[in-house]
Amino acid sequence: MKKELFFECFAGLIAGVVSGFFGAGGGMILVPFLTLILKKEEVESRATTILCIFFMVLISSIFYYKENSIDWDVAIKASVGGIIGGILGSKLLIKLDKKVLKMFFVILLIYSGVRMIIG
Repeated sequence: MKKELFFECFAGLIAGVVSGFFGAGGGMILVPFLTLILKKEEVESRATTILCIFFMVLISSIFYYKENSIDWDVAIKASVGGIIGGILGSKLLIKLDKKVLKMFFVILLIYSGVRMIIG
């Protein structure tokens, strides 16, 4: 139990650093960790990750706010789309076949990795 607690906190630490440093990526660390290491179900892993990301983003945003680094006009407009996308995405998550979900996630990871490499 202590070992699992350590791994969960460590995964959160890494995801938080990546999320805070790059502005994204926490889910790309937590979802594989929860599904592959902790053997959680796909839907549970993604839903848990979303809640974790919420708190990581909230804390990171406070620091970016203090540095006056937020473009509020863009943030508000993008948030409206994000809310709508979050509603649609969470409804699809529950309905999609697990294999399709995995395929989409792997494609997203590969695409993100390639984009990071080639800039």
